[in-house]
Amino acid sequence: MIYPWQTDDWQRLQQLRSHWPHALLLHGQAGIGKLQFAQHLAKGLLCEAPQANGEPCGACAACNWFVQGNHPDYRIVVPEALAGEIGQAGDDDAKAEKADKADGEEGKKGRAPSKEIRIEQVRALLGFTGVGSHRGGLRVVVLYPAEALNVAAANALLKTLEEPPAGVVFLVVSARIDRLLPTIISRCRQWPMGTPAPEAAATWLAQQGVDDAPALLAEAGGAPLAALALAHDENRTLRDWTLAQLASGPACDAFACGETLQKLPVPLVLGWLQRWVYDLLAQRTAGRPRYFPQTASGLARCAAKLDAAALARYLKTVTRQRAVENHPLNARLVFEELFLGYRELFA
Repeated sequence: MIYPWQTDDWQRLQQLRSHWPHALLLHGQAGIGKLQFAQHLAKGLLCEAPQANGEPCGACAACNWFVQGNHPDYRIVVPEALAGEIGQAGDDDAKAEKADKADGEEGKKGRAPSKEIRIEQVRALLGFTGVGSHRGGLRVVVLYPAEALNVAAANALLKTLEEPPAGVVFLVVSARIDRLLPTIISRCRQWPMGTPAPEAAATWLAQQGVDDAPALLAEAGGAPLAALALAHDENRTLRDWTLAQLASGPACDAFACGETLQKLPVPLVLGWLQRWVYDLLAQRTAGRPRYFPQTASGLARCAAKLDAAALARYLKTVTRQRAVENHPLNARLVFEELFLGYRELFA
């Protein structure tokens, strides 16, 4: 099933059925359901008795195979770290894993699952795309998230897109199209997917049993699935504690922050800090925070004491740190340095 806010995108996409592109780039904000949309689209393309609107019938052999994750004409390529979470990783990831085990360094026990899409995974598609369809129809590849392609994998994919095999459709999904090679973007039919209206998103969240939908949607930038994840986030208590520390301005205890937050993922904490600083700038310039409206009084109190230029420079510092957030860093030292920098803004 697709989400209610994706109905318009689905209907408009059906206009491409008669001349379907060999590569479709679905891009938009994280947390709006692009992957689920791509998987439903793949299921519809492979369905042997699709409905009039292009949706899969859900009853044919192809649909049953797709649900079970073993359709012979379908592959999904994701980073190893996401394979278990998403499921249906397919033979490509299995082959890539075997290739990794053959590599002495990467095959070491205890190696953390890769967060990148590696060249072995893209090369494994050559065998899939190089043979005919098992069912006499299309062969479909979903690649998610495209921004996780490392340099070698991106170049290997580009070669495939430059000479697309007949009968193969690539559904490329990205939340950061700015991180893709321009040459890859140019060889895909771009399909931007918008964020749903706040009312529609809040209604859907209420149907999922979420109580504080408006506040969660604000923190998630309007993305319903991200808001739903926040509602069930086991770290919400620490998030609230961190916001209270930030709201205390010059009294923020940087060393307590480093001690308390050191076991959390670095990207998670940096996301809280980045959104808070953005809201300080928004409060200072527009008088209206975006992500944390429920803490407007604390934001206003802090923003009144800060220099806008210094705050903008600090935001750049946090943004640069986010660029290396997935590297093996000492979380406590990273947090202490950033929270000390934040406190110094009030000096």
